[in-house]
Amino acid sequence: MTGSSTRSVVIVGGGTAGWMAAAALARFLPPDHRIRLVESDAIGTIGVGEATIPALRIFNHMLGIDEDAFLRATQGTFKLGIEFAGWSGDGSRYTHAFGTIGRALGLVPFHHYWLRAGRPGSLWDHSAAAQAAAAGRFARDHGRPDLPSGIAWAFHFDAALYAAFLRRHAEAAGVERIEGRITGVERDGETGHIAAVHLEGDRRVAGDLFVDCSGFRSLLLGETLGTAFEDWSHHLPCDRAIAVPTARLDPLSPYTRATAHPAGWQWRIPLQHRTGNGIVYASAHLSDDEATARLLAGCNGAPLAEPRPLRFTTGRRRAAWVGNCVALGLAAGFMEPLESTSIHLVQSGIARLLEYWPGKTLADADIAAFNRRTEAEWLAIRDLLILHYHANARPEPFWQARRDAPPPDSLAERLALFRANGRILREGDELFTEVGWLQVLIGQGVQPLGHHALADAIPPADLADFLALARTHAAAVAARMPAHDAFIAAHCAAPVSKAA
Repeated sequence: MTGSSTRSVVIVGGGTAGWMAAAALARFLPPDHRIRLVESDAIGTIGVGEATIPALRIFNHMLGIDEDAFLRATQGTFKLGIEFAGWSGDGSRYTHAFGTIGRALGLVPFHHYWLRAGRPGSLWDHSAAAQAAAAGRFARDHGRPDLPSGIAWAFHFDAALYAAFLRRHAEAAGVERIEGRITGVERDGETGHIAAVHLEGDRRVAGDLFVDCSGFRSLLLGETLGTAFEDWSHHLPCDRAIAVPTARLDPLSPYTRATAHPAGWQWRIPLQHRTGNGIVYASAHLSDDEATARLLAGCNGAPLAEPRPLRFTTGRRRAAWVGNCVALGLAAGFMEPLESTSIHLVQSGIARLLEYWPGKTLADADIAAFNRRTEAEWLAIRDLLILHYHANARPEPFWQARRDAPPPDSLAERLALFRANGRILREGDELFTEVGWLQVLIGQGVQPLGHHALADAIPPADLADFLALARTHAAAVAARMPAHDAFIAAHCAAPVSKAA
């Protein structure tokens, strides 16, 4: 850092990560900071992350973005959760729904009462979001201001349109965009920090702090600073994906679908103007041609473009902040979009960067704390993804190998705790709540032997009434909502364009 009163921030790379960073820094940094973003129109973006989790609502709100305007600009729809189909064999399905399931009673989470009662019906009978998703309904207001709805929502949207939307927002707030391809990176001879990036045309862009949003290449953190990559493919061996857009499907389902296949899984994301489809697979078990054929056979609409292949290795850079460089998005690492966490990891990285924003000098303690918390978040998300693969009941060799592979110790501890008495370990500010872990554990067939002893305090008749009330509430909330399509038409329908 220069120690001057004006901070110069250079963001390398645009796309969703780059423009999220630019918009957030422009919103929260003092006015004496100069923010520049370098990108090249000649370099494409990955753009497969079109599904999100509810935390993105906070990000947009903090930027002052109107939700309906955002959805119109990005061809967005609402998302109440993720439906997982076939993970315990063909015909099986469950939902990782947003929001609450029942309500706690005293010190004891709701699911312990459900377990004590012998697991009557389905766990998701007590989830308003799951009930609304299954019925194809959505509303922000369920018509009973005296009672909480129990739902939360996220979005599906076109990632390229979101980046363009944020670009307009950021440039209006003073961010400078510099067009050009980077030809070299200059480092300080004494500190080893990044001093500048060089662009075509003998241009030099210097800065105090650099934000690496260069995608898989990881130009600054990986290539220039040599930060090692921690490979997680022994836990998550899928290494290929193919994406293809297809014609819009009606009705627009208010959830993402993740369908297991013999060597991985396939996604379906409903947007207003099209449907996003993709297949994730292990190349050791499925060829690219076979994967493409399976993807196209599983699409319900006509393809709107050629299938787009993607190769990846699951893992992360061992540190996301090194010297005066912080990496966000794919430059920091990659985890398949099974739980729609890619955009959230950008968001949380930005929030953490702002929390540890440096003063006139870079402090090693701040950087260490940033990296420690970043690692904890990535590991917790990694473990939830591994759980999907480890606790499966499919017969194919790929899935048998995933079932037989020992989970990391951190996940093994969570599994042992839940199998004993239904307890769910959640530490610090990790992303997924106890209710999120609960749904994946139960949905994937992990069954506890017991329940919290304090759940035995309620008399049997009161227990039955307590569970019945939760089911009634969830069903009533869903029933009061309009159809998802109707809500979009009334509030946030995108203008019909030729591209649609």
